Amino acid sequence: MALACRFPSGPHVLGKYLKLHRALRQPLGVCVTAYCSGSLPKPGTTPGRASQQSRPEEGLQGHEQKEVSVDILSSEEKPEVSFEKALRDEVKDHFRRLKNEIVSRWVGPEGRPLHEVLLEQARIVWQFRGKEDLDKWVVTSDKTIGGRSEVFLKMGKNNQSALLYGTLSSEAPKDGESSQSGYCAMISRALRGAFDKKMSYDWSQYNSLYLRIRGDGRPWMVNIREQTDFIQKKDQMYSYFMYTRGGPYWQEVKIPFSKFFFSNKGRIRDAQYKLLLDKISTIGFTLADKVDGPFFLEIDFIGVFNDPAHTEEFPYENSPVLNPRLFK
Repeated sequence: MALACRFPSGPHVLGKYLKLHRALRQPLGVCVTAYCSGSLPKPGTTPGRASQQSRPEEGLQGHEQKEVSVDILSSEEKPEVSFEKALRDEVKDHFRRLKNEIVSRWVGPEGRPLHEVLLEQARIVWQFRGKEDLDKWVVTSDKTIGGRSEVFLKMGKNNQSALLYGTLSSEAPKDGESSQSGYCAMISRALRGAFDKKMSYDWSQYNSLYLRIRGDGRPWMVNIREQTDFIQKKDQMYSYFMYTRGGPYWQEVKIPFSKFFFSNKGRIRDAQYKLLLDKISTIGFTLADKVDGPFFLEIDFIGVFNDPAHTEEFPYENSPVLNPRLFK
């Protein structure tokens, strides 16, 4: 028995095929869309709503245009980098500083009336209440010459003080040149004005340095440098010792400026000079007591004080041979 099969005509088969192709194309596009939208979610959309936003409204071609916009960042999202804008902002900042300097000369220091400045007995120059106050200082140690001392500076408890701590080591570096080591220091940054002009502190109406500190019993050397334009004087400074008593209690220290002795490259000079209080550049604290081990110094504030009971002007002896300009 033979089987007979009847095939439909050509146009009928082609129409059936086109209908089937249209039916299959849309689900395939939806699947691809769901996969793409799941792997590349748009910013600000939740995963549950991603498939609803990525569903095409005008077929597969419209959906492809939407997906291209996801990959390319918009102009609003690109960070704006402009050298000219940064330069303009920098120049404006320097002119603002210059304006403040000019106005302060007419109104008074720091914008205060001059009679208030002349009558004040104490003034706080540095106070530690935040990270921006720590940025005004730098720390250094004998690691710069190959030593092993370490020093750190951070905010104290409740951001009410600065804590200088570390470990002192007097072991000399093994470089064959240095025979001594063991120091840690904290130094204030130089004061700068408009267009990075060198500026100085004027403490001429005060006669003492005023500090509130808490230490561990070690002696610290307080160093003050004058503002100078000569490179030959960069190693000159005035120093005096500050003794901490240790323990949990704060102590207030007042050091007369007349007590500071003159030194050059770390050596006390025979010829002594008075400290020029209207040309103060920086102040620093140095620990070099040759006692190895941990240390700490907590500082609340650093200021200046006018003590009416202190009348001493210059306590160190001089002779015409050592300092002839004082006896002219």
